[in-house]
Amino acid sequence: MADDESLKMRLQDLQKQLGKKYSFEESVCAIKSIILNNYSSASPSLKKLMYVVVSRVATILQTRYTSPGLWLAGKGLFEEAERVVTASVEKQHLKHCIAKASKHLHDVVNQPEVSVSSQNRGSTYLFEGHLTVDSEPPRANWLVARDLLDNVGLEAESSQGQGEDISPSERLSSLLEELANRSGNTLNLNEAIEASMQEIGVGPRRVPPASKEVVRKLPVITVTEEILASLGSETECAVCREELVLNDKMQELPCKHLFHPPCLKPWLVIYLELDEN
Repeated sequence: MADDESLKMRLQDLQKQLGKKYSFEESVCAIKSIILNNYSSASPSLKKLMYVVVSRVATILQTRYTSPGLWLAGKGLFEEAERVVTASVEKQHLKHCIAKASKHLHDVVNQPEVSVSSQNRGSTYLFEGHLTVDSEPPRANWLVARDLLDNVGLEAESSQGQGEDISPSERLSSLLEELANRSGNTLNLNEAIEASMQEIGVGPRRVPPASKEVVRKLPVITVTEEILASLGSETECAVCREELVLNDKMQELPCKHLFHPPCLKPWLVIYLELDEN
């Protein structure tokens, strides 16, 4: 049986392959095999990595693919992982993933014929999920942000000690660090949100304002060709990591970093305990 370090390296490599449509299904099958053969004897850190990779599969399915074959492979992985995990939060999350996969497969089987009106919605939707090596459709950035936030929140909940009294600002700092580690852009994400929350008055020693007021203070800009040229074609939203495209609506923080409004709002609503309205 392979040792923990080699399995971790293998899982990390497979996680990278998930972003390529032609290697997604093969990678999911390999992840499932690793879990089946190694989970029971794995170290806690390796078990956690397995769960993180499985959660990544769920996120990619929900934001990129519609092909029934890919979702069926994902569903099989979720079912195997749910069978072996012991943490209640992880088990609950995986059951949620299984339910989503089942619903998607049911909807695909029972979907009506494509109408002329649906064709007019754009070619991006029509080729999404097809077994092709063409360019993948744009990800739904609000889903990416939501799922990333959900996964971080679930793990934070599972590791939180009993009876701890943590302030919203302390919780934000911890979650920012975790989210930044997941997104691969620790410096930009921490500096952007932490500095900006201070500047708009949502920080230590201050009472958070209502979310409507917070959002209203953040300007929304439309990405133009001039903005793309000045920022660079590979500029990303620091939460969902989706590259900016022409006509994107972006919220500009005081530190001049740009975020999709649906990506930023979960921080204001969930982790600073603001209202959703």
